[in-house]
Amino acid sequence: MIDHSQQLMELPAGADSAVAGEDESAHVGGTLAQRPCSGGATAVDAKVSDPWRGSSENVVGRPAERRRARRTALQVLYEVDCTDHRPGVTLDYRQAEEKYAAETLAFLYWLVSGVIRYRSDLDALIGRYAPEWPVGKLAIVDRNVLRLSIFELSSPDADAPPKVVINEAVELAKTFGSDSSPRFVNGVLGTALREITLPPEYKQVSR
Repeated sequence: MIDHSQQLMELPAGADSAVAGEDESAHVGGTLAQRPCSGGATAVDAKVSDPWRGSSENVVGRPAERRRARRTALQVLYEVDCTDHRPGVTLDYRQAEEKYAAETLAFLYWLVSGVIRYRSDLDALIGRYAPEWPVGKLAIVDRNVLRLSIFELSSPDADAPPKVVINEAVELAKTFGSDSSPRFVNGVLGTALREITLPPEYKQVSR
């Protein structure tokens, strides 16, 4: 059970720095594998390097647009997790390639900023829902799919039905993860959903 008033903490100093030195323990397929995880990774050639932005307001959009935003959010989180790239620069670079509408862009920034801000809390929850798998040893794709999805499932600002969030997470795992990723992600999120208490104002609106 999650206490929304206490579970999510303030952004710690340096939280927008990359996570370094974590091992990837499983195969990574799909588009994400095109950006290797190593200390010598080439820096992102971003044209926009504004300070980090994020918002949980007006996170609305069509299903296909939200799907694209979740995919981009995973790509950003993956890159930040395994390189020294800053989240704001990485996100600006990715979203500039996608040309999102304003409301979809707001949803994308909300997702990424939420995971970055509450990463330590989300990792603690992953450890609780999958105690046999140390978070630092999970495949980078699996780890960030879970962070992204648990953040959306537990946020009082979310308005997508839990079934949609979990289905989207499984699809991301199928696209970018290993053969075992979809089943693993589905199992962990199923456990998480049984323990997460959704706030009364949660909007059960299919988008």
